[in-house]
Amino acid sequence: VQLQASGGGLVQAGGSLRLSCAASGRTFLSYDMGWFRQAPGKEREFVAVLKWSGGSTYSADSVKGRFTISRDIALNTMYLQMNNLKPEDTAVYYCAADKWGHGSSSVEDYDYWGQGTLVTVSS
Repeated sequence: VQLQASGGGLVQAGGSLRLSCAASGRTFLSYDMGWFRQAPGKEREFVAVLKWSGGSTYSADSVKGRFTISRDIALNTMYLQMNNLKPEDTAVYYCAADKWGHGSSSVEDYDYWGQGTLVTVSS
């Protein structure tokens, strides 16, 4: 499985960005997919997860109501729509795949990772 994240950039506070994660293979048919982020000097943290079965989603409290995770099965692509961005959202964002379907917010439960895309939110 290979994951390729893209869509990061520089945006002002209150603005929006959409991140994409292109996956190789039949990833979305059997793997839970997640977004994580890592700010400078901090640990990688959970943002959102999308279950392969049924497509249910779960987001971190810090982004709930502002970020939306979704997928396009035909394109084998996952998205993270980020609205009302805040300076504290600045981080490298990573997409990840969990082949065992934990539906988890733990970094340790994910087996494959993309290379990350940088999001910078200016105040």
